[in-house]
Amino acid sequence: MKTDDFDYELPEELIAQTPLEKRDESKLLVMNKNTGEMEHHHFHDILSYLKKGDVLVINDTKVIPARLLGIKEETSAHIELLMLKDLGNDTWETLAKPAKRVKVGSMIDFGGELKAECIEEKEEGIRIVKLHYKGILYEVLDRLGEMPLPPYIHEKLKEKDRYQTVYAKEIGSAAAPTAGLHFTKELLKEIKEKGVIITNVTLHVGLGTFRPVKVDDVTKHKMHSEFYQMSKETADILNQAKKEGRRIISVGTTSVRTLETIYSLYHTFQECSGFTDIFIYPGYQFQAVDCLITNFHLPKSTLIMLVSAFSKKEYILNAYKEAVREKYRFFSFGDSMFLTNDLCKK
Repeated sequence: MKTDDFDYELPEELIAQTPLEKRDESKLLVMNKNTGEMEHHHFHDILSYLKKGDVLVINDTKVIPARLLGIKEETSAHIELLMLKDLGNDTWETLAKPAKRVKVGSMIDFGGELKAECIEEKEEGIRIVKLHYKGILYEVLDRLGEMPLPPYIHEKLKEKDRYQTVYAKEIGSAAAPTAGLHFTKELLKEIKEKGVIITNVTLHVGLGTFRPVKVDDVTKHKMHSEFYQMSKETADILNQAKKEGRRIISVGTTSVRTLETIYSLYHTFQECSGFTDIFIYPGYQFQAVDCLITNFHLPKSTLIMLVSAFSKKEYILNAYKEAVREKYRFFSFGDSMFLTNDLCKK
């Protein structure tokens, strides 16, 4: 299986640079994952495809202002750090640019209030740093950091909270779980009133989710690990749904990876936390998830591989072609897709 098998043509003007004024007015491509049959709607129409007893699983992670711009003390070189993973005791896994300038012992100053000391060099630009600051770290990051928008977004984000879901709660992500950006509080209320159960998991989005695939052979790609957790309440809700044959609908690929990780480890859902490096590509047998709400993903990415596994590569690439024809908006601030097991409105 080649990485190039997951490539597709995308005009640059279809890469969404800013979020829509109203979150739930994005377009929604609904596709039967088993047949490839498609319909076009707007996101608020998702309500018509959900039914009483469905369980909607959201990722409640919250993005930190993880992009820091600083100066290397020894040479005054400009250094950018992307905070990826909290390793405990003020030690963080980060992505440094330019990494070649950050060696063990390098001290990077972010305006006097925060300093990062490199204590370990890893491959692919990864640096382990020890943070030096006073007060509460996340308050310091709020003052100094920027939202870590993907490199294909060139517009400045006017409101920080537009790169957060309306239900973001657990601090720790280096990127937003973007499938959730389409929900409003009002739409979630309507979904609950229809009898859909909404429950949450947490996966802190890091390098595993957005790192590009650099190998030709898909199976040789190594995912970086990301922290996840599930509560007993969520586990009980999901196990009951499984027992009764009700649909488990994942909001986003991060929720999928959390659910599938836990189910493959324990053959049930249970209260737990840990780190997952699960890599889902065609051939994978899904055990936990029935339907998926997701965005349109980058060519040759692990995310398009995951959705191809959830449906069929030919159906997904055909849907992406259709979305290009219909001028859908792509990637983080773009439009949405619902991969379902039928097209019957409820």
